[in-house]
Amino acid sequence: MSQRYYIVGNWKMNGLRSAMTEARAIDRAAQRLPKVEVAIAPPATLIATMREGVTHIGVGAQNCHMAEKGAHTGDLSAQMLREAGADFVIVGHSERRADHHETDADVKAKAEAAQSIDMGVILCCGESEAERDSGEAEEIVARQLAASLPDGCQRLSVAYEPIWAIGTGRVPQVSDVAAMHRRLRTVLTDKYGDAGADVRILYGGSVKGDNAAELLAVPDVGGALVGGASLTADGFVPIIAAAAEQD
Repeated sequence: MSQRYYIVGNWKMNGLRSAMTEARAIDRAAQRLPKVEVAIAPPATLIATMREGVTHIGVGAQNCHMAEKGAHTGDLSAQMLREAGADFVIVGHSERRADHHETDADVKAKAEAAQSIDMGVILCCGESEAERDSGEAEEIVARQLAASLPDGCQRLSVAYEPIWAIGTGRVPQVSDVAAMHRRLRTVLTDKYGDAGADVRILYGGSVKGDNAAELLAVPDVGGALVGGASLTADGFVPIIAAAAEQD
């Protein structure tokens, strides 16, 4: 691959200050495995603490508001998150789309807000179990991605996360992952031209140490967005090591 694999932990609504023990252990592992770009998106309450406590991994946010400021109680702007120490933000995660009714237009606006201040963006897309069973998953996810993409692709990654695989232990067939990533690559090159070929497409959904190598070997899989397995060094480091062992 022309770029390093990008292995990102999404801690979701998990982690108090005591979790910094795990973050520091992951950071030490990343120092030993420089072939891989590693990052964690902790809850917002830990961003500043984590940024001060680690050296070799990126620190990101799990969401941002599309506005710079305003009457948005409980929300955080990209500028606020960057000031706290975040260097990237996850947008469009299926849990945000479902629980907070975020639309593709919302996701695009959030991505563009982050890009406007030079934050990295990981833009998520994926299908439900019913959509997968319909046989139209590739077309559905391609439409979702195309409608969610920001106008520019600077510091952009895409994460394909089949909703039915998140936290369930179920993983798509390797051939299905390959087909979806191939389709999403076409969406990216249609939107951005040659630059779309350089956007990393991560896979997410029950990624663990024992299946990471197989998933990362799939063409057009440029890394992984990892949920529960990223909460501990014991769970996350084997995934990073699997990425380091790829050709």
